[in-house]
Amino acid sequence: MVLTEQQVMVTGGAGFIGSHLCERLIERGEDVLCVDNFFTGSRSNVRPLLINPRFEMLRHDVTIPLYVEVDRIFNLACPASPVHYQFDPVQTTKTSVHGAINMLGLAKRTKARILQASTSEVYGDPVVHPQVESYWGNVNPIGLRACYDEGKRCAETLFFDYHRQHGVEIKVARIFNTYGPRMHPQDGRVVSNFIMQALRGEDITIYGDGQQTRSFCYVDDLVEALIRLMDTPAGITGPMNLGNPGEFSMLELAEQVIRLTGSRSQIIHMPLPADDPKQRRPDISYAKSTIDWQPTVPLEEGLKRTIAYFRGLLESGQA
Repeated sequence: MVLTEQQVMVTGGAGFIGSHLCERLIERGEDVLCVDNFFTGSRSNVRPLLINPRFEMLRHDVTIPLYVEVDRIFNLACPASPVHYQFDPVQTTKTSVHGAINMLGLAKRTKARILQASTSEVYGDPVVHPQVESYWGNVNPIGLRACYDEGKRCAETLFFDYHRQHGVEIKVARIFNTYGPRMHPQDGRVVSNFIMQALRGEDITIYGDGQQTRSFCYVDDLVEALIRLMDTPAGITGPMNLGNPGEFSMLELAEQVIRLTGSRSQIIHMPLPADDPKQRRPDISYAKSTIDWQPTVPLEEGLKRTIAYFRGLLESGQA
């Protein structure tokens, strides 16, 4: 269903996922207000959109209230990689919690529908596998990752309380590992780390024995899911797992990156970081039955596109 004459706001809209979402919304004929403070987002991610009359860019931090008129809000604002969210953990928590309060307050005032980009990190180091939405998680509330994990958990609480107390139309998406072009080359996430190390001919660093697993969803698939979730009837709130149920070990991913890049990089092992989950894979039964969605881009194809993007950055000196 394509909506017309909707003013859609995307916080974190100049980030990796946010910029792809802005593009898709513009293609749908939406008027898009992109809000970003550029802590991890980049103007270059949305530069092609700046000449489009349907697109508007606003530099703003969601921890500060924002007074605009909107019909729909995608709240993606928050650093999402350990390197970035641990750089200033207090600000990370503020972004998740104060940002949620401010955006929910805006949605309440304007009667806008609002979608929260939550995360698989709400499950912590899971003891239930694969993870289903009814699982409450296993999170260390005082660990190095807690600023992000608990910040996102608190944001979910706020969303459901605003829904119950004030009738705000909410959607909550629990996003699992996502990759693709426009990832920050130094964001510390496993896909970007492995590709950059392989393209530079450096040793590929695996933490622990490499048997810990993740699922990897290509960004185009995720954006499609976010839009479908936003378009669902008001009674569907989530939370909804969005990710690729294919599961790969870190060793398997490293070997595939080496093969696809033609690199001579060697694999080395380093100590496992604190609270690093041992396995992560979404159960997407709810997404399949509710929004008729499942990922379509195989890991090898998505990696080829992502490698081409990072190779271009290196060749142009932008990395």
